[in-house]
Amino acid sequence: MRSFGPIPLLVTAVAAGSAGALLTLSLAAPAPIRPDTCAHPQQAHLPSYATSFADAVARATPAVVSIYAAQSPLASPADSGPDPRPSHPPAPPPPTHTARATGLGAGVILTADGLILTNRHVVHSATGIRVVMAGGRVLTARVLGQDPDTDLAVLKVDATDLPTVLLGDPRVLRAGDVALAIGNPYGVGQSVTQGIVSAVGRSELGLTPIEDYIQTDAAINPGNSGGALINEHGELIGINTAIYSETGTGIGFAIPSDLAVAVAFTIAERGQVPRGWIGLRGRRVTPELAEIFGLRTAAGVLVSSTLPDSPAAQAGLRPGDVVTRVDEHPVQTPRDLLDVIAGVGPDQTVALEVWRGSERLRTQTVTEQRPVPAE
Repeated sequence: MRSFGPIPLLVTAVAAGSAGALLTLSLAAPAPIRPDTCAHPQQAHLPSYATSFADAVARATPAVVSIYAAQSPLASPADSGPDPRPSHPPAPPPPTHTARATGLGAGVILTADGLILTNRHVVHSATGIRVVMAGGRVLTARVLGQDPDTDLAVLKVDATDLPTVLLGDPRVLRAGDVALAIGNPYGVGQSVTQGIVSAVGRSELGLTPIEDYIQTDAAINPGNSGGALINEHGELIGINTAIYSETGTGIGFAIPSDLAVAVAFTIAERGQVPRGWIGLRGRRVTPELAEIFGLRTAAGVLVSSTLPDSPAAQAGLRPGDVVTRVDEHPVQTPRDLLDVIAGVGPDQTVALEVWRGSERLRTQTVTEQRPVPAE
């Protein structure tokens, strides 16, 4: 349980794990379908204003899989958050030493030769992974790599000629757009739900270090983590990941597909996603902070601390400094700073523009590989 703001909200990385995980489902509504284009002739009598999501769903569902991840009973649950449902069934007896807990989730097929994208918390610490396709075909999967910074993982199955998802552009999404979420709620099988895009570009939620979420009001159910969020054309726009909830339903969040797919192919090629790091913690400069600290700049990142022997410390940064620029990139928030440094990658020299009191300084440092977040 984590608290956000004045109202405590249950923040749950949706998914897998024997504790039951939550998935964000969001949904997209396609444009109205003319009766003469309906897949089923018997529906030709429907009025011209009738709307169906069937065409978009039919395009996407063959490339969405259900994931069953077996875990050792000694391993920590993949999702440590509590089940947000208002009531819980009686707890089963403790497993024997040979028992395995099975986590539920979903995934999206990216390549015809079996590259599958899902959430890291669905498969983290799994001892075995089964992938079930929409038609019932069962495949054994292995983990190619994981990215804790975005809660993404890439699986590989030994198969060919698999259906692949169509890629959409999440950058054009607007609040109010309809979205469709496809996954495996409660393990009952592939299902679709509907919602709208509530907001885009959500960050600073405390879910992962790298955040740029699509927010939706779609229904959330255990077993949908890693599933597809699609638009009205059946194109992938997000990977369903987490919710805020007090009652079992709430606000859902999905990782934009452009970010998720870029991470997936980097993992497939390199086994991990190399990101830069300088070991600095800070907060956004506001007019109030500028007045309190007597700052000469009203925008930037106020340094609160630097880690010993970190690149930031080696560059001479200290609490009270304000970082306003990295190379040619202006920074106004800690998210800006993190994104720029992470995007540069490790072992790269970066120039920093810093205000210290009334003095503007320029310094530089060499980035390091971003450490893996603590579990």
